Amino acid sequence: MKTENLNQNFGTLSQTINGLIKLGYTHDFNIQDECIVCQRANITLSPEEFKIDHVYRFEGDSDPDYQSILYAISSDKYGVKGTLVNAYGIYSDDASSRLIEKLETHGSPQAIQDRSLDATQRRPEGERTINSSLLKIDLNEFIRQIKSEPAWVQNDRNSVTVFKSDAMRIVLLGLRANAELKPHKAAGMISVQVLEGRIEFGIDGQSEVLMQGQMVALHEGIMHSVKAMEDSFFLLTMALKN
Repeated sequence: MKTENLNQNFGTLSQTINGLIKLGYTHDFNIQDECIVCQRANITLSPEEFKIDHVYRFEGDSDPDYQSILYAISSDKYGVKGTLVNAYGIYSDDASSRLIEKLETHGSPQAIQDRSLDATQRRPEGERTINSSLLKIDLNEFIRQIKSEPAWVQNDRNSVTVFKSDAMRIVLLGLRANAELKPHKAAGMISVQVLEGRIEFGIDGQSEVLMQGQMVALHEGIMHSVKAMEDSFFLLTMALKN
């Protein structure tokens, strides 16, 4: 498989999956415990039995911050190719550290091609400015928008990317009471600032309760989790490596 075929811009998440299918990535993989599995073909792959050929990131309809990561995966041992779709930075509760480490390593910004989607079913107004030399961001308005959308009414979370560049990404997240972001790592240094409510920020068996007006800063690659103690909104800022 030529690398340039994988480097092309297929378009949206679904278009990219269809494009990869045409390139032979026909299996649909999911995370399970210490491996990835394809139920249809009854194939189970441990981290050392597959390789990640390419990674794509999209803004769209997935949690926690309306972004998805798509992995193009192949296994020489079993002679199979397929795709794995995963929410940005969040993995299955039962995923092993070895599997998470492999996904995180290949999901770093250097390996990811950013994509921007036009209008979606949830946000039919279409594209908006998320990067300019001077960008004014009305956080109160974005919180009102998040609360008004079906994703907030029907699910336990909603979010929106308010700024995105090669060096930094800012995401506004809303979590319903008791909703969690399971333990995960970030590909850069982050800060988490609470705008409304209370959250529990966990790291290495310890936790800090953050209330409105409080924030934490965290170096890259450190496993952490977030749990909302009540309906909460917080600003996640990530500094990405160049």
